[in-house]
Amino acid sequence: MRKFKISDLAARRMRESGNPREAEERKDAEAVPETQEAPRGDRLRITSRTDVGLVRKNNQDAVILGQGLMGVADGMGGHKGGEVASAGARDGLLHALEGKEPALETLENAVREVNRSLWEQQKEEESLSGMGTTLSVMWAAEEQMLLAHVGDSRIYLLREGKIRQVTRDHSMVADMVRRGLLTEEQAAVHPMRNYITRAVGTEPTIQVDTLGLERQEGDRWLVCSDGLHGLLEKEELQQIMGRDDLEEAADALMREALDRGGRDNISLVLVQDGASAEKGAAE
Repeated sequence: MRKFKISDLAARRMRESGNPREAEERKDAEAVPETQEAPRGDRLRITSRTDVGLVRKNNQDAVILGQGLMGVADGMGGHKGGEVASAGARDGLLHALEGKEPALETLENAVREVNRSLWEQQKEEESLSGMGTTLSVMWAAEEQMLLAHVGDSRIYLLREGKIRQVTRDHSMVADMVRRGLLTEEQAAVHPMRNYITRAVGTEPTIQVDTLGLERQEGDRWLVCSDGLHGLLEKEELQQIMGRDDLEEAADALMREALDRGGRDNISLVLVQDGASAEKGAAE
């Protein structure tokens, strides 16, 4: 589904009027599946998937793998701008962190650097005006998983059979849920659910949510764009993520999103941590 970046003032006005202005035309398309796999890292097993979906003509998502990073960027800003923004976030982040040791401050500074670069690029190229991207990424340190997040892509953690969303959506409806103005059920079908309040590249500076969580053996992580989490309930994600085989779980997540209409680009990175993953692979 289309994604829009709005200012805080615009968000307030839209809450009052309920009459959003759409910035992109809907595009009809055939599915063009694309699959990526990341090499096994130290103590980690990683697989990824991305698909244009059943409606869009081009894939504005970018999967981020490398330098110990695992993430997703979901671009916005027209046919060209969305792809440029998400690919720029991916490539810029990988370059900025090349050879560096994992640390939250280092990760946050890299996101800020990428944001500034994309902002300057769109100011220089008129065809890219208004482009931006979500960014949800994990960086594996020895004892912690370091997270950086902007927008409404998400990171989930499945630990001991229970799932939780560890990022917070930067969207108008999510803000209204936090303020008690909408229920989660109402937010899921709200006509303005794809209006985000924070994106990489749309302003000269950016506020980045960062978090460090202790790694545990057997943890399973999911990073995904809203093309997936917008179609599956959290309980459904939990059930599919918990399948024994990591590749089968990734395939099933993608298949479910496509079976339910695939109305947006769909991207995911699925990660299993620890010795239990190695043991399970050997049995």
